Amino acid sequence: MNRREFLLAAASAAALPALSFSGRLFAAPANSPRFLFVFLRGGYDCNNFLVPYSSDFYYESRPTIAIAKPDRNNPNSALPLDANWGMNPVLRDSIYPLWQKKQVAFIPFAGTDDLSRSHFETQDNIERGEPMNASGNYRSGFLARLSSQLSGVPAIAFTNSLPLSFQGAGKDIPNISLRGNTKANFDQRQSSILAGMYKNTPLASAAADGLSLRTTVSMDLQNEMVAASRGAPNASGFAQETQRIATLMRDQYRLGFVDVGGWDTHVNQGSITGGLANNLRNLGQGLAAYAAALGNEWNNTVVVVVSEFGRTFRENGDRGTDHGHGTVHWVLGGKVNGGRIAGEQVAVAQQNLLQNRDYQVLNNYRDVYSGLLARIWGLRGNQLQDIFPQAKPRDLQLV
Repeated sequence: MNRREFLLAAASAAALPALSFSGRLFAAPANSPRFLFVFLRGGYDCNNFLVPYSSDFYYESRPTIAIAKPDRNNPNSALPLDANWGMNPVLRDSIYPLWQKKQVAFIPFAGTDDLSRSHFETQDNIERGEPMNASGNYRSGFLARLSSQLSGVPAIAFTNSLPLSFQGAGKDIPNISLRGNTKANFDQRQSSILAGMYKNTPLASAAADGLSLRTTVSMDLQNEMVAASRGAPNASGFAQETQRIATLMRDQYRLGFVDVGGWDTHVNQGSITGGLANNLRNLGQGLAAYAAALGNEWNNTVVVVVSEFGRTFRENGDRGTDHGHGTVHWVLGGKVNGGRIAGEQVAVAQQNLLQNRDYQVLNNYRDVYSGLLARIWGLRGNQLQDIFPQAKPRDLQLV
């Protein structure tokens, strides 16, 4: 049994998320950029997030779920971003302040060349980061290839199992879910017994590392619960998770992945209330909490928010939306060149829809993120081609 097999087996035996570590816990290099990839699984409805309020076609297409045009006398209307676009008002206290500080940019008409409109196929396509004409290597993700290009940039996935994005790195990348874990998985006596079983064996270091991380994280969460008794309200769910993520990203890691589910809104989607609004509110609170928890290090951080595809532009007969194509990506950070709608755009009108149903993809994510990675880490040429083969890097000057 090798180190990876041992750690996977130990985690499985304890009914815990998988771990895979090499080396002891460490402090990440000072001043190294942080990059967090947030994947919204399910295909979120970008049209009721970034509202094309200048489009009459938007209101014709969504008779029951459209969000009202900006109106300072109507708190339920869209928050104006520019002459064409507004933001869902459920993000008034979370993402909108970051927009006002020019710390978030939005890229509409973004996505992949994948027209399958299949959650699984398109998610895999994004996580692989390969061109559509590639044979399909499901053991190689673009974040893994990015990690292989970077030296001294420790990576982690905040998930129950290692996502495809991080597979194939040629080195151990840890994964750990922080959702709902508030107690240590082993007490001190149990940890000592387990570590003793592998004393003086090649697996001794791996056992100690895995147990140490679990103990450290569990203690952080217990301390957070005590601190919360001061009476300051915390956002629930994702916001609590992102505060914990911020602690690890600030102190130990620089390249991270987290996913958020529940975005498939076929029925009773709602506008400023309902499933989509609740998810957006939770997401916004989480991202704002992440920024706040990082403090000054937010200025050295980039967060990207993506989903596998958008939704149909028109609402369906069940007052929801169906699988679409183009969507809106987010880029956040203290030094992001934000407060703007970035990338190529077209007027939101029926004649500009793809197949008379969806947003087009005018900003291919592989090209956009190649340009972004070049700016963050100074990667060039063959390095970018290794991460996103055949991509044509586009510098949208996001940072």
